[in-house]
Amino acid sequence: MKVLVVGSGAREHAICYKLKQSKILTKLYCAPGNAGISSIAECVDIKAEDVEKITEFSYNNKIDFVMVGPEVPLVDGLVDELEKKGIKAFGPKKAGAMLEGSKSYSKDFMQKYNIPTAKYKTYTDCEKALEGLKEFSLPIVIKADGLAAGKGVLICNTIKEAQEGIKAILEDKQFGNAGSSLVLEEFLDGIEASLLCFVNGKEIIPMESARDYKRAYDNDLGLNTGGMGCFSPNSIYTDELKSYIKTHIIDNTLNGLLQENIDFRGVLFIGLMTKDNKANVIEYNARFGDPETEVVLPRLDADLLDIMLKTADGTLKQSDLVWSDKKCVTVILASGGYPESYEKGKEIFGLDKIDSDVMVFHAGTSFKDNKIVTNGGRVLAVSCLADTIKNAREKVYQNIKRISFDKMEYRTDIAKLD
Repeated sequence: MKVLVVGSGAREHAICYKLKQSKILTKLYCAPGNAGISSIAECVDIKAEDVEKITEFSYNNKIDFVMVGPEVPLVDGLVDELEKKGIKAFGPKKAGAMLEGSKSYSKDFMQKYNIPTAKYKTYTDCEKALEGLKEFSLPIVIKADGLAAGKGVLICNTIKEAQEGIKAILEDKQFGNAGSSLVLEEFLDGIEASLLCFVNGKEIIPMESARDYKRAYDNDLGLNTGGMGCFSPNSIYTDELKSYIKTHIIDNTLNGLLQENIDFRGVLFIGLMTKDNKANVIEYNARFGDPETEVVLPRLDADLLDIMLKTADGTLKQSDLVWSDKKCVTVILASGGYPESYEKGKEIFGLDKIDSDVMVFHAGTSFKDNKIVTNGGRVLAVSCLADTIKNAREKVYQNIKRISFDKMEYRTDIAKLD
């Protein structure tokens, strides 16, 4: 079977890594891919956002199955266009991807279908948004409505910060068109958790749990990023919490999808804030999370391609998912300055010195003069499976010391549970 993976990050590298193990795979392509992915798949020089060219390539090259990694092509309707050409794809169509494409849409969806979430209000007018601050206590969360690559969320501790944040989004267009409207949201206290689920059109099937670290620096300081590290499983998932999430979040979300006639087939990522064995939904994503993918997929002891095909066909069952008891930790190595301005083109050293049981998934890398160089804010995801979180964590950090590039940054407290 000929498969095309769309995307260029560590998430797509982890997906390609698992797909490569499938017995039914005959040829693996990735568009556009990166330096690391090029060692296991044929990279195609087409941007992930170029819906027309990806559809054309898939049709002309008789691709059997397309796996769409990033959110932008999903929101732009890539799966819809592939389907028109008779090409099977993994990922929701445009209607389903709106759960991620618009914060206000997803919040309205949660409210309509009794899915627990923070109090919120949506604004397009700057003056009204500034006035609306009076309805919220501090700290307050401000979200750009559209897609902002994981960076469109501001947590403000003072009124001045909140006022500046509103103006930056609505007036200064800090996040471009993603900030044509914004959501003011109640700040929720608790422990963050990530839940990835396969959705086969009529059932939501959870994967193993994970915990992501969003802030740029140790001790959860600094700006929000696309994610600086992760581990799986997340120990806060008690039986009581799982039952609450199933009843109030998974079942109600599925009911909403069915009531709205959204035929969702792919991955639904549910970002949660948990406290006292209850949970609120922070956000939905319409695809694999990053860096959650880099800790969840290594623990999958089943054929990922078979699972994706069954998801797209609507036949996937819970029993199709087989998980390892091993734990997994990943730490992101980032360019200095991320998530704000950063430089590219820095040569990466030490990749040939990594232990064989450690996985290095490339995020922002490319080739320059036959050398691997940085090509993004998040550069590498260093992952390891082990019998305990502690052992996996130690192995990851031991191997990180062997890697270097100019102005490399990373958090030192990922999966530090004591």
